[in-house]
Amino acid sequence: MTDLAAVKTALKTQAVETPSWAYGNSGTRFKVFAQPGVPRNPREKLDDAAQVHAFTGAAPTVALHIPWDKVDDYGALAKYAQERGLKLGAINSNTFQDDDYKLGSICHPDAAVRRKAVDHLLECVDIMDATGSKDLKLWFADGTNYPGQDDIRERQDRLAEGLTQVYERLGDDQRMLLEYKFFEPAFYMTDVPDWGTAYAHCLKLGPKAQVVVDTGHHAPGTNIEFIVATLLREGKLGAFDFNSRFYADDDLMVGAADPFQLFRIMYEVIRGGGFTPDVAFMLDQCHNIEAKIPAIIRSVMNVQEATAKALLVDGAALADAQRTGDVLAANAVIMDAYNTDVRPLLGEVREEMGLDADPVSAYRRSGWGEKIAAERVGGQQAGWGA
Repeated sequence: MTDLAAVKTALKTQAVETPSWAYGNSGTRFKVFAQPGVPRNPREKLDDAAQVHAFTGAAPTVALHIPWDKVDDYGALAKYAQERGLKLGAINSNTFQDDDYKLGSICHPDAAVRRKAVDHLLECVDIMDATGSKDLKLWFADGTNYPGQDDIRERQDRLAEGLTQVYERLGDDQRMLLEYKFFEPAFYMTDVPDWGTAYAHCLKLGPKAQVVVDTGHHAPGTNIEFIVATLLREGKLGAFDFNSRFYADDDLMVGAADPFQLFRIMYEVIRGGGFTPDVAFMLDQCHNIEAKIPAIIRSVMNVQEATAKALLVDGAALADAQRTGDVLAANAVIMDAYNTDVRPLLGEVREEMGLDADPVSAYRRSGWGEKIAAERVGGQQAGWGA
């Protein structure tokens, strides 16, 4: 039997980091669809993030993306966040939108371009110092489109050299989180294409380097929970970027495409001791057609629901069935937990925390959406790449 009081206690500790860029306009390669009330600067992004946290009680930190969230005074931005009940989370670098990075950034054949990329990453560490952020999150668009375009092994050497320079700059309480993606924008070969490559580099760098699992960055049919279990076993899972995919890196709301997969991942997180502050749970979704804030609230709720179901797995019954080789009984334990409607349980948890049981409905009643649509007129709206 599962201890519901313990489940509730665990759920009250859950924290999901929201990304600053998810509050701005976004789109596809074809079109960015502007919406009324979208933030025009990092402070307005934090204002919106504060609403998500106010209604969910589970989104206390906000990830920044540099230079999209560049400001003159990062200490002041951190204070602004604190005044709204938030903290600044991971600092995300950007080495993919400059013309110099056409053939790569940290893996580029030109040493001057590599130096520029590394300098940007070091700047991000400086920003971490100013904001109190603990995590530097790295994703590289580096790769090649054609066989022979560049030397695969040399690019790995360049990658290792650049990562080492940044790693050595980190403070004692700071981490480097290395993300992987098996394709796009490079289609022949990507320099950090999978968890094995990311793990190999992190292992060599040392204990302050860990792997990021983006749930949208896998080929169809990939057993992501196996990757999660393995990285946890090796002590190298640092963070998640939660989103959903149907085909590729769709960046849809987490749990929208395959909620059962999200549940399986969260079960392995809990089973492997990863339900701690040492594993960061961050959203990485670029809403295209849906309203920003309620979509982010919905994603936080989806993570909570998957977590609640994972916490309800009867571990003793599952272990007994596994020991005796009872395949059907073991699977039934997992399915019973997944098929449980945890929404009433989460509603109770929120009410015990002084929140509305239904965060989306509460947000809509608040009038915040109408307020920002009326007030945020003029200026340059934030958006993907802004």
